[in-house]
Amino acid sequence: MTTVHVTGVLAALAILLAIGATLYWMLHPPTTSAERAARLTERDVAEMIGSVLVVFSQEIHSEHVMSLAARVARRERAQLLAAYVIEVPHTLPINAEMAAEHREALGVLQVAESIARANNVEINTEVVRARQVAAGVLELAKHAQVHLIVLGSYREGKYTGAPLGRAIEVIAAQANCDVLIGIQGTQGTLLTPPKRDAKAVAR
Repeated sequence: MTTVHVTGVLAALAILLAIGATLYWMLHPPTTSAERAARLTERDVAEMIGSVLVVFSQEIHSEHVMSLAARVARRERAQLLAAYVIEVPHTLPINAEMAAEHREALGVLQVAESIARANNVEINTEVVRARQVAAGVLELAKHAQVHLIVLGSYREGKYTGAPLGRAIEVIAAQANCDVLIGIQGTQGTLLTPPKRDAKAVAR
């Protein structure tokens, strides 16, 4: 008859547990604080970016950030919306006919659509009428539940140190979501629109 010693059994179990713990540690090494922070950031970005709004107006030119916004939308599988805001003077009814401004809006949004298609991203476009550009953008962002507003920079002066346009400042201050303002550096290339072919323009 075989006698089983309790001490031996406990020792064997302890060895098995130690081996198991070692194997688990080898297969699941502890993450660094940097890795944990990166994972949290990626999770936050995934939750944050559900829809991206790119804004255009007579004074806000966002063509140079449109491609960047399209790439962000594609990477995060977010909805992409481009809107041109027509500022209607108080001297006119809000639905007054503004043919020249409407044509300009459609032309700009057509370019936005082309940039989105070039990046294999679906896009919705909208022409918005408002008394003030900032108010129109904020209302649209709220209605469309936008998570990120993308704006091309506009400066009130001719020099680099001039303040950003009033509309951009108001949007950045009052938006209920994140706002990305793309400012072209004098030597930058990332936010620089592609140069048009001189021959194509001449045709």
